[in-house]
Amino acid sequence: MPTLTRAAFDELRRTDPDRLFGLFEQLLAQVEQLGARVEALAAQLAATSRTSHRPPSSDPPGTPKRVRPPSGRRPGGQPGHPGHTRHLVATPDQVVAHRPAQCGRCGQPLAAEPAAGEPTAERRQVIELRPRLAEVTEPRVLQVACPSCGHRTTGAFPTELAAPVQYGPRLKALGVYLLAYQLVPHERTAELLGELVGAPVAVGTLQRAVQAGAATLAPIEAQIADALAAAPVLHADETGVSVNGQSWWLHVASTARLTHDGVHRQRGQAATQAIGILPRASGRLIHDHWAAYWPYSTAHGLCNAHHLRELTAVEERDADHAWASGVKALLVTMKEHIAARQAAGEPAIRDPVRQHFRHLYAALLAAGDAAHPPVRPKPGQRGRPRQPQTRNLLDRLRTHQAAVLAFLDDWRVPFDNNQAERDLRMVKVQQQVSGTFRTEAGAAAFCRWRGYLSTLRKHGLDLLSAITRTLQGQPPLPSLAT
Repeated sequence: MPTLTRAAFDELRRTDPDRLFGLFEQLLAQVEQLGARVEALAAQLAATSRTSHRPPSSDPPGTPKRVRPPSGRRPGGQPGHPGHTRHLVATPDQVVAHRPAQCGRCGQPLAAEPAAGEPTAERRQVIELRPRLAEVTEPRVLQVACPSCGHRTTGAFPTELAAPVQYGPRLKALGVYLLAYQLVPHERTAELLGELVGAPVAVGTLQRAVQAGAATLAPIEAQIADALAAAPVLHADETGVSVNGQSWWLHVASTARLTHDGVHRQRGQAATQAIGILPRASGRLIHDHWAAYWPYSTAHGLCNAHHLRELTAVEERDADHAWASGVKALLVTMKEHIAARQAAGEPAIRDPVRQHFRHLYAALLAAGDAAHPPVRPKPGQRGRPRQPQTRNLLDRLRTHQAAVLAFLDDWRVPFDNNQAERDLRMVKVQQQVSGTFRTEAGAAAFCRWRGYLSTLRKHGLDLLSAITRTLQGQPPLPSLAT
């Protein structure tokens, strides 16, 4: 808006008051837009992991962390905890005898060599690494002369021995385990194998092992995807990753027993359509209300851990926040009540209690509406008017009440989406350690391995053995029950 001098203002007021009023309206609109922008920026600066979807790693130093209510239990092992004490193995690899040199009564020297039948008074064991774990085996092809004609026939190597010097499947499996599960970068994995195993492995060898194993796992990944699409309750989430210096997205679909990771350039429906699990989902889909998830499935469940953080933000930001504190306490009370009823062996919540909870929920949202009424569009305004974050939260809690309170009616539905968030967490660790995937093929191979190993771990299976069998072309198939 051009500068308006006092003389020009007086002239407009005298000769063209309508134009002056139009300038006044334009100024008010600008002030409103700037105020909304300042409010949004202030909320963005004030947001932490306690009050938003941001991860704790993004919090500035000194930010208070999420505080869980005290459990009332003392630190350390709890009563009834079974413990994990190591037990003696029946057949040790080596036995070292410690014989007394003289008699404990008279001091007479005792024989240095053990006699037959000497009893063992006590056993102890030490678990230790060998100086070098690598073992070099040299297969040789022999020539054998025929006793009849004297012709010398040369033997043949097995098909898996394709090079003069190569690494065995167990050694490569250890490398893949360190890369895909323990998230050690390629160079450090190669260095660790050289120091610990005594066999320096090139980074290219590790990359080829990862790619070869990922190709073998393709059919199993497809079966895991089919089982997830048919799961009665399915968790979904996404997080940003870097691929060759560009921003991509890693999408997870999971249950307590199965995990599928997929990487894509986009975050929304183009990615979920390409990955292909959510378009076939037949059960309830648990998510954090990201718009791309709503077209999938006929039943949804929203992450109430996100709602608790947003309600905490309302408490810290707004003066009229009694309703937010009430909703927050009510959600936690519902969760605790259900946990108590499940522990008592009850199959479902009682109808009077359910109706009481729903009545309180509606009353609290009505109080929120009174404190933060909806923003009405101005005459002639196009589109939906911009609303404060608090108002948007109220609208979501009401519009999607069935998804917010799904855990109240169906006890298979969890209170939050922590399952998917746990399955994504270690991918963020990989990004913090390694920084980026150098190629799209490397990112896709990592995701396939990660989803497979996560599934195996959920079943309590041995990962190194499974990786070894995968590199031998025979990957074990875990149970696909969800």
